[in-house]
Amino acid sequence: MVDANFYGAGFPYREIGDLPGKLIVLEGSDGVGRSTQTHLLRTWLEDEGFAVSDTGLRRSEMTQEGLEEARRGHTLSRITMSLFYATDFADRLENQIIPALQAGFIVLSDRYFYSIIARDIVRGADPDWARKIYGFALKPDLVLYLKADVMDLVSRLIHGRGLNYWEAGMDLRPSDNLYDSFINYQSELILLFEQFANEYGFTTIDAGRPVMDVFQDLQIHISNLLEDQQPSFEEDF
Repeated sequence: MVDANFYGAGFPYREIGDLPGKLIVLEGSDGVGRSTQTHLLRTWLEDEGFAVSDTGLRRSEMTQEGLEEARRGHTLSRITMSLFYATDFADRLENQIIPALQAGFIVLSDRYFYSIIARDIVRGADPDWARKIYGFALKPDLVLYLKADVMDLVSRLIHGRGLNYWEAGMDLRPSDNLYDSFINYQSELILLFEQFANEYGFTTIDAGRPVMDVFQDLQIHISNLLEDQQPSFEEDF
């Protein structure tokens, strides 16, 4: 049985009820500026009077420590790691995201399950299997896909925090160095994001521009979504 609010059956053992809040997802490749934009958007929305909650991958208290240990050790099989991330996502969705939406919060999610299944598929997971795992996932009200060229991404990271093992897909050994591995791995992810943009109805934002230009575009789309949403502080009057 499929629940219209979810991509599959949702949580059949739990009655979700009304969700007066809004779930807004920022998707995109590593280094594209999601975290920066999430911070800017949260500040702006709170200044506008909205109650805001933000979340992202590996923020479940139940799995965060274990995932970090697994990433440092590089010892888990790919299927085990996929299921670890699915557990993290399920816990955050049920115990953080949905309660916040029920309370009327605007929830900003720095990535969603789309990034997880893209990574799984690149690592050889069956695409149908990867999608079916997330039949419990709530459909967001808006998915903003920050799109940038892979050479722009690598330039930003090299001149910023640098490249790392997982962002370069080094566990796949696409190349013997971080630079080439990053380009190959992220190029594959970008192809999948392009596919997902059509499949899941992403709103694509050109993220190759200055930060504030991107932010202004995001504001426009979110303002349109929240046109009939009352700021939280107005409910007290």
